[in-house]
Amino acid sequence: MALTTLKERVQQRAAAVASGEDVQHDRADDVEETPAGHGHDIEQFRADIEAALPKHISVDLFLASLRPVLPKLRKCTPASVMQAVITAARFGLVPDGQQAVITADDRIAVFLATYEGYVELMYRSGLVKSVIANLVYEGDEYEFVPTARVGEDFVHKPNVLASKKDRRPLFAYAFAWLEGGARSNVAVVTLEEAEEIRDEHSRAYQRAEANGEKNSLWHTRFDRMHLKTAIRRLVKLTPKSAELRALIAVEQAAEDGKPQILAAIDPETAALEAEARQAARAAEASQDVPVPRLAVKQGRGRARPRRRNRDRNKRR
Repeated sequence: MALTTLKERVQQRAAAVASGEDVQHDRADDVEETPAGHGHDIEQFRADIEAALPKHISVDLFLASLRPVLPKLRKCTPASVMQAVITAARFGLVPDGQQAVITADDRIAVFLATYEGYVELMYRSGLVKSVIANLVYEGDEYEFVPTARVGEDFVHKPNVLASKKDRRPLFAYAFAWLEGGARSNVAVVTLEEAEEIRDEHSRAYQRAEANGEKNSLWHTRFDRMHLKTAIRRLVKLTPKSAELRALIAVEQAAEDGKPQILAAIDPETAALEAEARQAARAAEASQDVPVPRLAVKQGRGRARPRRRNRDRNKRR
């Protein structure tokens, strides 16, 4: 029987990863370098990548951003490279280091969204209008009063003239303005919390520490990972789309050493959910009927002067 869906094609071509058998082999010490990641190998999957991408993202742009990354994945197995690439494509996040990255994690290619990638999906959901995220450094002015009114509960005045190299970040924060005008609570992650999350939950960081390479994202992009932690905490405080829920599951799969492609949302489901949200908003808008203005009868406006005239005649 011919394969009819992208999910079936991906599962067939990455069957070893999907079954978990190849994952154990990938982590073995005797894995030799493979040609995975060379341009001509990825090109043969162009049709699958294009089918996974949202319509607004060009497959040529996606592949152009991907090619400089592939040499760094040369020790990863072809199956893991492919499932990471297709996962990135499904979310429509370009792995250029801005929205997402594909990195080698103990010879397994892993897809991870950056904090900008999370924000992009929040905007794309149509449920969030604006996201504010930043780091507060030593020397900045700030005030955080969660019980105060919205707009007065959090104030941050950064010291833009001071060099960040000489100052530690105190905490990261993020909040969002939602569709309809409401604002979320402020998500705050202190420096100590970020370090605890890194130490206890990041297997990539733990392995990089153990092997002495210190090349995990927590090593090379600590501030951005700190911000991402605040954004992920914000996601719990805002309405979530199916894509955001799937993105959280995909990154957890990477931490658990499981194939990410199995947790990624397929393009058809994402498109159907987006259409459903759009239809719901249109239905709500159609029910917002403006209250008609009451017409003022001109006769009533002229009656009072006549009464006043009669009163004056009586007084005369």
